[in-house]
Amino acid sequence: MRNMTGLAALLLLLAAAGPFAANAQAAKADVDKAISQASAALKKADSVGFAWRDTGKLIKEAQAAAEKGDSEKAMALAVEARKQGEAAYQQYLDQRNAGPRF
Repeated sequence: MRNMTGLAALLLLLAAAGPFAANAQAAKADVDKAISQASAALKKADSVGFAWRDTGKLIKEAQAAAEKGDSEKAMALAVEARKQGEAAYQQYLDQRNAGPRF
């Protein structure tokens, strides 16, 4: 009887831990995707010479946070870097014909 109780407790513990492991893997995949999107946005802005100074730093910080397992911080940094990359490219589009008008 004692062995059955211990076995039941172990099975219950393993069943409860399963979703957490799946969520951690999904969070890592989401962070990796966000970092990839941020890198692509930076590359696009850099291709037209409008990359902002701190965007690359944010991506490196996001990668470091992801390696440490801090998914929330990594995601926030990656999203901010993606937004900066997109804004930098939009700045290029808005200002490509800028110049003095006489």
